[in-house]
Order: sequence, then structure tokens, then C-alpha cells
Amino acid sequence: MRQSGSSPARHGKITKQGSAPVRHVLVEAAWIAVRSPGPLRAFYERVRARRGAQVAAVATARKLASLFWCLLTREQDYAYGQPSLTRRKIRQLELTTGAPSRKGQVRAGHGNRTTAIRDSERALALQAENAYRRTIADWKASGPAKTGASVTPGRASQKPSKGKAARQTTSP
Repeated sequence: MRQSGSSPARHGKITKQGSAPVRHVLVEAAWIAVRSPGPLRAFYERVRARRGAQVAAVATARKLASLFWCLLTREQDYAYGQPSLTRRKIRQLELTTGAPSRKGQVRAGHGNRTTAIRDSERALALQAENAYRRTIADWKASGPAKTGASVTPGRASQKPSKGKAARQTTSP
């Protein structure tokens, strides 16, 4: 989408502006994100039904980029993340970079890696996905949102009556 100022937005094909490796990584991340439950998968499936899988993957990649930007600027965590999965990935990175192994050590919180916790986190992500789908269904059922002068109550939303000319502004 390209838009400048108050001019209308122009939608079209993906541009080749920006870093090609970053675009590649974002699309690969989108393919991974749509495999796990959550709002991103529901978004992908909604776009895929209308436009196809490849276009939906690129749209999801763009949504991921926007999501990353918002999370970084607001210094927040992703609300639908799975903490045990994140913890496991971070530990794997620590081991790859040379952190000492903890094998044989008894430590607090060791029971956190049970399948019950992973299943409960996955169930929460599924709830978020279903909530997104319900929101979109409700939004479609209510019809398109009105914008412009027709939204304002009063004279601006009234059409001129029969025989009267519409109010016109003249340029100086």
C-alpha cells in the first residue's frame, strides 16, 4: 500500500523496496507463525481463502513486521506467546553460545517443562485465535463502517431536499 498525505491509498503488488534478506526472513517467519495456533493463523486463513496461500503469507509477514515494531516501541511482550517454548529456545541459544550445561543439577522450577503446561499454553493460543475469528465474523455481520461526512449527525449528513441545490463552496 502506498499513501502520501490525504491522497487515496493505492494498493498493489509487493514492492521490492527495502532489504531483500529481511523480506525473506519475514516471510519465512510468517510460514512458521501460521503453523501454530493464534490470531496470526486466523488472519492467514482469512486472507488465504480470498487471495491464495502465497499472498496470505506475504500479508502475514507484513502484519508480523507491524507487530514487531509495535512491541519494540512499546517495550511489551507478545500477549499470545508461549512462555515455556520461549524459555526452551532461549536456553538452547545459551547452550549454543557456550553456556555451561546444567545436566545433573536439581533446580527450582524444573517441573515447568511438562506437557500439561505446553497444552494449557496452546489452549490459550487457540482461544485467542477463536476470539479473532469471532471478532471478524461480528465485524462482517455489522456491515462496513461509515466514514466521512455521512457519519456526522445533523446538517452534514442530510441530503439536499428536492428542488434545492447542494451547498457548494467556492474557491477564492
